[in-house]
Amino acid sequence: MAIRIRTFLMGAGALAAMAAPAFAHPHVFAEARLEIATEGENVQALRHVWRFDDLFSSTVIFEFDRNKDLKLDPEELEMVGSVILESLAEFDYFQFVTADGKDIEMSPPEKIVASLEDQQLLILFESTPMEELPLSGNLHFGVYDPTFYTAIDFYDDTNLVVADMPESCAKEVVRPDPDEALAQNQQSLTEAFFTEPGGVDYSKLFATRLEITCGAAG
Repeated sequence: MAIRIRTFLMGAGALAAMAAPAFAHPHVFAEARLEIATEGENVQALRHVWRFDDLFSSTVIFEFDRNKDLKLDPEELEMVGSVILESLAEFDYFQFVTADGKDIEMSPPEKIVASLEDQQLLILFESTPMEELPLSGNLHFGVYDPTFYTAIDFYDDTNLVVADMPESCAKEVVRPDPDEALAQNQQSLTEAFFTEPGGVDYSKLFATRLEITCGAAG
């Protein structure tokens, strides 16, 4: 029963990750909302909400509806959340955080809460920085599937928010143009293709991101 949801989220991963963007395309779609929770001068947590498309939601209902009542009971939804939690661990839960260009390691969420709203699957989860993350310099936050199999995007800029952002900070939603992103990174991508063809992370170049720029903390 859990095999198909893994297939939808991860199944084409190895092949898609090696393919160029022109050949890879998503099979699962989700609308995302991301809240950056802050406290004082630090980032406390990333709070995610993803609403999946009708086809994927219907597949999940079919696979996890053990009692065949055409809905998911609390126990069945808990199983959905557990399977997704395990499935996304390998991909850092599709989230990325950088501080002045350096990748920030995030703690895995304790759980993923799944629910149905108008027969669409919603999942909610929260993750926290492994170490203190000051609101200082240039911070980037986003969500993307490195395999291109799942398209998770922010349909509106208002779905990327910062709670209690200090006045010394400014935020901007960046939606990269694919052609420009490829042109700007052409040399590094070409070198990466020959040195590590399976590890070229094209999808991150195209991912919508929230940029926060702040003065030095403290």
